[in-house]
Amino acid sequence: MKPSRLKRGAKGKSRTRPRWYLEVAVIGAFYGIYTWVRNQFGSAAVEPAEAQANAELVIEWERSIGLYFERGLQDLFIGWVSFIQFWNLFYGLLHFAVTAFALIWLYWRFPRHYPFWRTTGLMTTGSALIGFALFPLMPPRLLSAGGRYGGDLPDTGYVDTVTELGGLWSFTEGAAEQLSNQYAAMPSLHFAWSMWCFLALYKHMAHPGAKIAIAAYPWLTLFAIVVTANHYWLDAAGGLGALGAGLAAASGYHRWRDRG
Repeated sequence: MKPSRLKRGAKGKSRTRPRWYLEVAVIGAFYGIYTWVRNQFGSAAVEPAEAQANAELVIEWERSIGLYFERGLQDLFIGWVSFIQFWNLFYGLLHFAVTAFALIWLYWRFPRHYPFWRTTGLMTTGSALIGFALFPLMPPRLLSAGGRYGGDLPDTGYVDTVTELGGLWSFTEGAAEQLSNQYAAMPSLHFAWSMWCFLALYKHMAHPGAKIAIAAYPWLTLFAIVVTANHYWLDAAGGLGALGAGLAAASGYHRWRDRG
């Protein structure tokens, strides 16, 4: 087992590794531009009534196929405070931490594969802007919140778990309120990035436990985004669509580049 693992590591390291500081600059600049563009839509330019109407449409779609379960799932666990607080931390931390780990690990151990997955991640993230612009969506946690960004649907009964039970920060208070697009729910980049991590890392992991963990990660993320009332499950389906677009764009770009 060890020789095989060493062989794979040695094979992955090569002189083709991109310069790290250029990668940091490109990814940082891209994410900065993405964040600025994302925040021009949604809560910065859209009335809550429009985002609420889109939420009601999503709920209607889910009900029409018998798969509107988000409220019921949250109700099952909302009384277990420490459990919900864990998922608040999961939602707030792993979104960036696991994705950053995946990029760094691929860069260091498998530099020949890294450019394709870096491009896929960037294209996936960029494609999400289409959904944010065309379909500003009020997340479940805001449906009965009132105020500047919230809706007026008290019968929905969702709990904003970070505000009510505690977490790293609230997206509707302080600096996060000003820096976030409150209606950037469709597609879910939390789910898209978690599935990206699985696709990028799974075949490179030697330990069975690591394979199980990365295979479970997208589905744990799906649970987290629903139980904390940050997303509908259809947002995760939208995230898969964004990832598919990112994979197609990256494949086309790298085939064109390799021909050149």
